[in-house]
Amino acid sequence: MDTALEEARAAAARGEVPVGAVVARDGKVLARAGNRTRELNDPTAHAEMLAIRAACEAGRAERLTGADLYVTLEPCAMCAGAISFARIRRLYFAASDPKGGGVIHGGRFFSQPTCHHAPEIYEGLGEREAAALLKAFFAEKRE
Repeated sequence: MDTALEEARAAAARGEVPVGAVVARDGKVLARAGNRTRELNDPTAHAEMLAIRAACEAGRAERLTGADLYVTLEPCAMCAGAISFARIRRLYFAASDPKGGGVIHGGRFFSQPTCHHAPEIYEGLGEREAAALLKAFFAEKRE
């Protein structure tokens, strides 16, 4: 999660919402990314999406069986769908997202009967730091 938090801090420095993600397998980082929606003018350029895309490209495979995803904020429904389709083994996320989350909030993507694969889910790892980054970012935007 430390690497995902580094990516979140880098995203904030770029003016992006501070969310970072890391895909790892067998203790090795396959890909890491931070939000780039504004930079790329792409609403799908969430940290999770970018990290999953990069890991798939690096592994030359459409699935990441046996891989784990670490992300600093509860994934939205779009990212939850990508996590499912990529067959991520475990999802670790830091801060929950009552407004936009799609895992334990909102649509609860992995609980739907149409979900073909649900990862093991672990929440709260690094929550304090991730939440503090988000709060500081949005407080600065409101000034």
